[in-house]
Formats: sequence, structure tokens, C-alpha cells
Amino acid sequence: MTIVEAGLAIAFIMIALAFRREAVAGMSRTFPSLISGKQEKPTPNDAAKQSDDSNPSLPDPDPLLEFDLETATARNFVYANKTMRKPMSTDDRLMAQTMAHQPMHINHWIEIDKEYKWYIDEKARVIAEQGKKVVDSLPENDEACGELLELLADYLPKRYPTLFKREHSDSITNLVTEEHFDAVSQTKGTKALLVISRLVQDDFLMARERADGKVYLVGGLIGFPGTYLLSDTIDKHLEVLHRPVPDFNAKLLMSVERTLKRFKPDQSFERSSWNIMDDRNLFLHNIASNMPDKDLRPEDLWLRIDHQTFRKLPRTNAIIFGVRPIMRRIEDLADSLLVPLLLEKVHTDSAEHLITYKGMPKYGHLLLPYLRKLTQSQIERGLISAEDDVRSFRELLKEKGMPVPSTQTPMSIPTESERRKAARGAAEA
Repeated sequence: MTIVEAGLAIAFIMIALAFRREAVAGMSRTFPSLISGKQEKPTPNDAAKQSDDSNPSLPDPDPLLEFDLETATARNFVYANKTMRKPMSTDDRLMAQTMAHQPMHINHWIEIDKEYKWYIDEKARVIAEQGKKVVDSLPENDEACGELLELLADYLPKRYPTLFKREHSDSITNLVTEEHFDAVSQTKGTKALLVISRLVQDDFLMARERADGKVYLVGGLIGFPGTYLLSDTIDKHLEVLHRPVPDFNAKLLMSVERTLKRFKPDQSFERSSWNIMDDRNLFLHNIASNMPDKDLRPEDLWLRIDHQTFRKLPRTNAIIFGVRPIMRRIEDLADSLLVPLLLEKVHTDSAEHLITYKGMPKYGHLLLPYLRKLTQSQIERGLISAEDDVRSFRELLKEKGMPVPSTQTPMSIPTESERRKAARGAAEA
């Protein structure tokens, strides 16, 4: 499997997982019934949702009036979206238990944290260096790019009034970067995507149904794919993109395409996926094509969790797949009760072809002994016992009255392994 194929499979396998229930049951269902999990508690804004069936939409988000960018953290998606679970005994049950999808509350569409400025600046660097490899739009998608920008220009000042403002209805000002954008409704195509890149940490893949009844990728802003390039995905339909994924086209393609065509602008959902990476290069991680550096410390491996969101635009009917990568060093899991043990069991108890697909042959010799070391430390400190069931790692926090862990190594600071590698390179030059 090539780097591009592996990346595409990672990016789109979650569609298969999210809709597997419909395929297995062989039933035609409405979108809400496909999804398990609970919505965030309704708020007054939920009641303000438009009732015009000809133009359905989601409600306005609740404003974070005292949002402090200096201390803000994103949700810990190890806990929030059931990103990892203890493997089950059969392949079908294994896939079912990794779906981790749920209805998305509008407040969770865009999450901003204290790493915001680093992400925005890093994305600008990647775009300047990579151009159309990471940001592009086919003519049929240009109007949708503009609609996505309009949606964000409306959403962001409402959700984050301390970070964004609208001086008039067709503008948005980023108070963090001190950038002002006018004529929002007139900005289309890649120009709109470039504005979006200065507003949010998220990437966006964009798709739509064509006359042949197939769903095609038609554009997007993908500065942080990790293992693939937008330029290798654009103008291809799901059947082509999923050829590397075992059984997808034979068993799931029709169901996935049918659901992507049918779900409506007032329906949205989210999930998370995870991978182990060896550096902070969100554009293309070293491990995507190479072995980890020979001197890489296991604590400097990264758990990359991609928060994935689905929305459909009301006017253009474009399918919007948002991806926000959140990185945690493996060492950051030291005080996450049972999580190191859970991550170890995911690697040792899963079906071999699935964990090979994740890339364990490249990093397993580093990761697994270190996870065992973290687990032993938790036992010795009395945080867990050897008899605790990893499936209860969320409940254990509640029992001990502990908050969800928020430890997150800053992306702006190189790890010790990266500093050593840079020093070695400089000495050899």
C-alpha cells in the first residue's frame, strides 16, 4: 500500500465505520436513527432552530463570553468520543466497537484551544510551500467554498466573541491575528479556503454527488493530512479512494454513498480516529514513509487524534468533512488512569491485519514497553490496581472524583528527540 493509499484509507475508513450498522442490517433508515450516543444537553439556542423545511439548518452555537485563549483546551477525545475501546473477539464486533460516532452538538463543530496561533501559522507555512497539493477546488465546488466561509463567518463570532467580530454582515475580523476580511459573500473557490485557513485550526475535505450518482471529492483545505495529499484525492469518487480498504467497495460502498447523499443540513455528526506518529509534522509525518529515527525516545511518540465532523451545506448541498488533528505525546498519558493499558491491549489484542494497517510494525518495539512502564507506575502510585478492567477507564475517573486529564505537550516546543536529531544533523552537515 502506498503512502497516499494508506492516508486515504485512514481519512475515509471512518465513513464505513460510521454507517456500517445500516449496511449490516440491510435496512433503509433516516440519518438520526443511524447514530448512537447522546447529544449535549439542549440549550435555549436549540429552540431557535429554523423550522423551514425547504432550508433546514442547525441552531446558533452558545457564546463563550469569557473564553480565554491562553488557557483553553480542546476536549480530550480519548474520553469524549470513545476513540479507543478494548478489542472484541470477532472482526465484525471489532469494527462495530471502533465506530465511536455520535450526533454532533453545534457547539462542538469548531473547537479552539491555546495552540490556535501555532496551528494557524503552521498551516500558512504549509500552504506557502505546497500550494495546490493542500488547497484546491474544482469549478463545481467553488460556490460551496464560499458558502462554507459564510457559515464560518457567521458561526465564529457567535461562538467565540472574544476572538472574532463582525463589523458588518459581510465581514469578519480575527482579533487574534488582527486580520480583517471583507466581501465574505463574494469570496469563492480557493480564495475562500485561504481565508478559512486564517480562521480555524480545522481542515476540510469537500465532496458532492454528480450526475452519475457517485460521490466525488471536489476540493478542500488539507494542510495537516499527516499521510496523504489533497492533490492525490481530488476529482476521484469513493470507489476509487477505497480500493485499498479490504471489503469496503464490495460490502459498504453503496450504503455509505446512499447515506452521504441523504443526510440533511440540519443533521450533523462527529467521531474521532487515532494513530501513533513519530513527530510534530502535521503535514506529512516521517513515519508515513520512513522508520522512526533510531534515537527516538518512546515518550516522544505522539498519539494523534483527528476530531472528524460531518455537515451538509444548505445552499449548495456540498458534503463537508472537517478534520482537526490534536496531538498528545505518549508521556502525556502518564496520569490518564488505565489508558496506557488500554492502548497496549488495543495493539496486542486486535486482529493482526488491523493493527498492521495502523503501522505497529514501525513503532511497536518502542511503544509497547513504554506503555507497560506507564501502567506499572500507575499501579505503584495506587492510581489503579492490577485487577481494574480497562473498559472502565472513564468510570474510574468518576469514582475517584478526578477530572478528565488535560495534559498536552505544546506543539510549538520540539521534543527532546527532535532536538537531538536536529543537533546530530547540524554536526553531520
